[in-house]
Amino acid sequence: MRLIIVGTLEGQLGAASQIAMDRGAHVTHAKNCDTALAILRSRGADLLMVEVSEDIPSLIPRLRAEHFSIPVIACGIGTDPKIAAEAVRSGAKEYVPMPPDAELIAAVLEAISEDSQSFIYRDQVMKNVVALAEQVAPSEASILVTGESGTGKEVMARFVHEKSRRKNKAFIAVNCAAIPENLLESELFGHEKGAFTGAVARRVGKFEEADGGTLLLDEISEMDVRLQAKLLRAVQERQIDRVGGSKPVDVNIRIIATSNRNLQEAVKAGDFREDLFFRLNVVNLCVPPLRERPADIKVLAAHFASKYAEVNHLPVREINDDAMNMLTAHDWPGNVRELENAIHRSVLLASGDTIAPGAILLPDGSGQLSGMQIGASSPSEVSAPLSHSAGEAYGAAMPAQLVGKTVAEVERDLIIDTLSHCLGNRTHAANILGISIRTLRNKLNQYNSDGVTVPQPGDAGSRAPV
Repeated sequence: MRLIIVGTLEGQLGAASQIAMDRGAHVTHAKNCDTALAILRSRGADLLMVEVSEDIPSLIPRLRAEHFSIPVIACGIGTDPKIAAEAVRSGAKEYVPMPPDAELIAAVLEAISEDSQSFIYRDQVMKNVVALAEQVAPSEASILVTGESGTGKEVMARFVHEKSRRKNKAFIAVNCAAIPENLLESELFGHEKGAFTGAVARRVGKFEEADGGTLLLDEISEMDVRLQAKLLRAVQERQIDRVGGSKPVDVNIRIIATSNRNLQEAVKAGDFREDLFFRLNVVNLCVPPLRERPADIKVLAAHFASKYAEVNHLPVREINDDAMNMLTAHDWPGNVRELENAIHRSVLLASGDTIAPGAILLPDGSGQLSGMQIGASSPSEVSAPLSHSAGEAYGAAMPAQLVGKTVAEVERDLIIDTLSHCLGNRTHAANILGISIRTLRNKLNQYNSDGVTVPQPGDAGSRAPV
C-alpha cells in the first residue's frame, strides 16, 4: 500500500503516518495538492489521505482530468457531520476524524489495499500448485495464473512475488477488466504532456511504476486485441512507449498475468493473440476451485471465523461439525470470496457457543448450502431446498430474531446496524460486512429510496419504521 498524506493534519501528521506504517503502508508526505499530483505523476500511489482544508472539491476534478483512478480519504479534526458530509459530497470516499484512531485507519487501509488477503492452504491439491510456484518464483519467467473467479489467483501472484528475487521491489497490479479500453493504454504505458485531451502533464504508467519489481496484469483476457500488440512488444523487449512519446523507455519487470477464461479458446476465437499467449504462458499455475480443495474449506472457514470475530469485537466461536459438513458439501461457485462472505455473515448471526448451521445464511436467503438439510450430520444427507414452511420448522436452530423476516429485511437490518456501529463510516462498514464500497453504496441508495433513514458519516443515524 503506497499512501500519500496531504497537508499537516494540524499536528497529527506524525501519528497518522506511524499508524499507517505500522500497518504496512509506505507513506509519503505532500504539503499540498500540487505536490501530491507531482508525486502521483512520477511514481503513483494507492491512496490519498487529504486534510479537508486542502480544497478537496478542486482536487477530485484534477485527478479525474489526469485519469488518476485513486481513492481519496478526507481527514480533519473532530467528527463534525457537516464537515464530513461536505468532504464526501465533493468526492472523497470517506471522512476520517483526527486525532487518528488506529482501528479506523487500519480498516480504511485494509478496505483499500489488495494486500490484505491471507494465503492459507492445507489441501494436497493446492500444495502441489504452491510447490510449483515456489520452484519457478526465483526465475524471471513470465507466469500465467488461471482459475475460476474467486479462487485466489491474485493471492497466488503475490505469493510468487514474495518468493522471487524482486520481493523488496514494487508489486503493481492492474485490473484490465476494470479500466475502460480508451484509458488502459495510458494506464499501462503512461503518457506525455499534451498526448491527448486532459494530458496536462507527463505521467508514468504501471510498467514504469513496477520497474525493478513485478507487474500483475489481472484478467488479461479482457484486454482489447489492438492493445495486445503493444503489450507483446513490452513483454518481449522490456521497453514501452508512452502515449505521445518520442523514444522508448526501458523497464525491468517480471510479468504475471491472470485469467478466469480459457485463453487457448480465446486464441482460437481470435480474441487473444497467440504470440502474446505463448509469451505470457511460460509457466502456468492453475489454481483449483474450492470445491476440489475440501481441506482448504475447513482451514479457511476457521480462519475467517476467527478474523471476523476479532474485527467485530465478538467472541471467537468454533464452527460445529454439522455446519462444517454443510460447508464442505457446498460447491462454492464463488470460491474463496463466497466462503469468506458466508463465514463473515455467520459470525454476525451466530447465537450460541459455536457457529451452527442456522447461522449460515446465504445472500439468496437460504439457511442451508447446496441443498443440505440443516442439522445433517454428513455431506451425504442431502434434501431439496427448504420451503418457507419447512424453514419455520427449523426455527429452533436459527437465531430467534431472524424467524419471520424476509432475507431483504435481514440484510437491510444488518447493513444499517453495522453502519450505525461505525458512526456512518462507509469504508469501515463495508470492511466489516465483507462487501465492496460500491455494493454498500448501491444498497444505501435503495434504502434511501424506500424511506429508510441511513446513518451519515459522523453520526449513528436511526432506521425509519418499516
